[in-house]
Amino acid sequence: MASIGKIARRAFLIGSAAIVGGVAFGAYYVSRPAPNPLKPGEGEAALNPFVLIDQQGVTLFAPRAEMGQGVKTTWAALIAEELDVELEDVRVLHGPAARAYYNSAFMADALPNRGYDVSDFQHSIGEVLGVLGRTLNMQGTGGSTSMKDGFTRMRQAGATARETLKQAAANRLGVDSDQLKTANGMVQAPDGTSMSYSEIALDAAKIDPVESDLRPRSEWRLLGKTQPRVDMIEKATGTAEFGIDVRQPGMKFASVRMNPRLGAGMNGFDATEAQSMPGVEKIVDMGDGIAVVANNTWLAMQAVEAIEVDWQEAPYPPETDQVFARIAEAFDDEPNSTMRDDGDADQLPEGAIELTAEYQLPYLAHATMEPMNATALFEGDKLTLWCGNQMPTIHQWKCAAEAGLESEQVEVHTTYLGGGFGRRVELDFSILATRLAKKMPGVPVQLTWSREEDMRHDFYRPGAIGWMRGAVKDGAAVLLDGKVAAASPVAQVMDRIAGLPAGGPDKVHVEGFFNPPYAIPNFRMSGHLSDVSIPVGFWRSVGNSFNGFFVESFIDEMAHKAGTDPMEFRLALARQEWAPAAGVLETVKEMSNWTGQTPDGVGRGVAMCYSFGTPVAQVIEVFDDDGNIRLNKAWIACDMGLALDPETVKAQMSGGMVYGLSAALFGEITFANGEVEQGNFPDYDALRMSTMPHTEVQVLETQKHMGGAGEPGTPPAAPALANAIFDLTGKRARRLPLMHDFNIWT
Repeated sequence: MASIGKIARRAFLIGSAAIVGGVAFGAYYVSRPAPNPLKPGEGEAALNPFVLIDQQGVTLFAPRAEMGQGVKTTWAALIAEELDVELEDVRVLHGPAARAYYNSAFMADALPNRGYDVSDFQHSIGEVLGVLGRTLNMQGTGGSTSMKDGFTRMRQAGATARETLKQAAANRLGVDSDQLKTANGMVQAPDGTSMSYSEIALDAAKIDPVESDLRPRSEWRLLGKTQPRVDMIEKATGTAEFGIDVRQPGMKFASVRMNPRLGAGMNGFDATEAQSMPGVEKIVDMGDGIAVVANNTWLAMQAVEAIEVDWQEAPYPPETDQVFARIAEAFDDEPNSTMRDDGDADQLPEGAIELTAEYQLPYLAHATMEPMNATALFEGDKLTLWCGNQMPTIHQWKCAAEAGLESEQVEVHTTYLGGGFGRRVELDFSILATRLAKKMPGVPVQLTWSREEDMRHDFYRPGAIGWMRGAVKDGAAVLLDGKVAAASPVAQVMDRIAGLPAGGPDKVHVEGFFNPPYAIPNFRMSGHLSDVSIPVGFWRSVGNSFNGFFVESFIDEMAHKAGTDPMEFRLALARQEWAPAAGVLETVKEMSNWTGQTPDGVGRGVAMCYSFGTPVAQVIEVFDDDGNIRLNKAWIACDMGLALDPETVKAQMSGGMVYGLSAALFGEITFANGEVEQGNFPDYDALRMSTMPHTEVQVLETQKHMGGAGEPGTPPAAPALANAIFDLTGKRARRLPLMHDFNIWT
């Protein structure tokens, strides 16, 4: 069985059969790849990290976390396409934490451009900069990058494996490899002789890998078509292992309470009552909180709540209105960025009509269905960690520091994720599990947060304020001038992970604000960073989640001020700027049979946002149900450039929209006395089956480069819904959630 560095060979492949007599293949964007984390045992060979062929077949080591987005399936299809095997014949395992599994697509998205307007040269620069992911040890899942990262690398790995196996077979048969063909995991000779990949795997391990050109799209069997999910059976039968499902011999169970005033410490505690509960085994001082170890999770949760704690005061304003007053103060400072400043936004064009608006959006929790958890085993010179996470190498590094070890002494097992959305980029749950495991050497401890602890100790989507000023003339937009104020997730995450300041303009803070693909001659958008110390992080679609609402709500207001149909208003702006943006608007117009007129009791709204390389347009329809507003239908169009699995893209777009609609209707994190007021789903509701609109999705492939799918469906949802409610009621929604100002059917 393959292993990782100093880690015992038997520990690597979780829940899989032993790998014997095999050879591994892989490919990189650079000539000097990172070290291969797969170390062969006797009778084995491992040349590169991704594809391993052994006596049992083909195994893909997929280093991107499967959190419902289908990455395992599509990465397996990328391999199978070039390797000439069927998808069901590929075993898929999550790769270990290793530099070789760096994400090559992270860095390109950080370049200071609008995204949609990059030239081929700029796109190439982004690909070249992908190597920095290796230098920075950035193995991670996020930013809607998994397919961009894997598209070429995995096909190269499959193609190299295929051609090397053919050469091994050719050497054995004494023929030229050009005479051989591959199909169904077999190498076939002209005389009918065939050999399975498993038969010649060890021979292939003895020769240099043979590079090959990639097959053109016209020859694809699997890619571009919908494939059955490789994780479906496990999840349908309950056999899939999420972090909360991990079980180890002799394992103990724990829960934790940290200061509800986020970022503050603890003066002391009285655990007398908890210690007297049968089954409670240990009370642990965690520094800024306490943990209870018990013989089951429920008891640990009950016991930790029974502890009386003297908490320190919050380092931020204690009430919600005070927090937003502090955020607004950021407008008094010079902007951190003005990444778009076209024309003259200070001068109102002659004959134009000016309008202004202010919007406010709340803090939001990630609200993953699986609460935060991690299992840790500390053995003096080794730490083993089991958890669902989006950044294995960062968890490895930070948990090593917590345990007083080197990174090589920490083994990270990444399980399925019961929801990520950016929350499992963070490190707190694994660090706390490590801290607890140090107190109990040799004993595996599973630390599980209660739902209330999870909701009240998130790294939230920041609360944000948008100040918008615009002008219209002759039915068109002639000026758009905006300012956004919010805390910076990038700055906080960089400080938490590396203790480094975030220098330069914060692009993430203004993404979706400075780069909507609209041709407006006088166009200026500035970002102001607030210093509120409430912990914030990456929430699905990040800055686009609030900036999309600010821009698309105001564009709608501009359209009505101009006396122009909101769809036609956007189309006129998009057609001049970027054809794919106009294309998705035209598609949802046709899908929804948009006429600009709605009958009494019905409202329709449209929004179009560009994020993570993908333009997405949505039309939402609502209706009046006996005085309550009810969602009825939704239409979504996206342009992926290339959709490797169309139904997976559709699912991602629908899921992203649902996430955005749930937040728009019900989502908010508020503060009282410095503490988060929401604690569970009754306080933080979401769309249910009964409130879900009937949804249709159409996937376009007209733009030149591949876009992301995981997040772009979220930003247009809230403004499309708010615009639909305006169409129904005549009342503008300038703050969320909508439940405060409208009667929403639930």
